[in-house]
Amino acid sequence: MSMPPVNPEPVELPRPRLRRLARELILLVLAKIVLLTLIWWVAMAPYARPDTRPAAMQKLLAPAPASSTSQTESP
Repeated sequence: MSMPPVNPEPVELPRPRLRRLARELILLVLAKIVLLTLIWWVAMAPYARPDTRPAAMQKLLAPAPASSTSQTESP
């Protein structure tokens, strides 16, 4: 059996087409970054950041003070 001759040259896309696709991909990625940044600035930036200082966390997580009058008054 004889095999048909194999073309040793790989098939390549024309250069201008690859450059155009690369530009479109870069433009698409940059447009998405800009869009997500704009959404973040509109939706998230106006909210105040939570107070994460240790003193604020201690006050937030401390047990509620028990009043001595409510515990001692039992009928």
